[in-house]
Amino acid sequence: MQVTLRYFTECPNWKVAEERLREALRLSGRSVAIVHEVIETHDQAEQIGFRGSPSVVIDGHDAFPDQAGPVGLSCRIYRTADGPQGAPSVDQLTEVLAR
Repeated sequence: MQVTLRYFTECPNWKVAEERLREALRLSGRSVAIVHEVIETHDQAEQIGFRGSPSVVIDGHDAFPDQAGPVGLSCRIYRTADGPQGAPSVDQLTEVLAR
């Protein structure tokens, strides 16, 4: 399993996503390194279909696909049990890791 965290540095939510992702990996018993992929330009975002920061990509697929979301350098919003947040919850991440 390859887990990639895609983000652009101006979006502060990637740090929260990384912490939650590490916790979800720990809870799921997976010892997988997180690959960090910094998206730096709009052209790069368009090339890969980057739908916002942070994005969690598992084995090459967005773990939370949103085909309606805009492609580009913007902060992403996730619907969680606690309302909209800038990163998926630990529970959401644990669920996608179990698939």
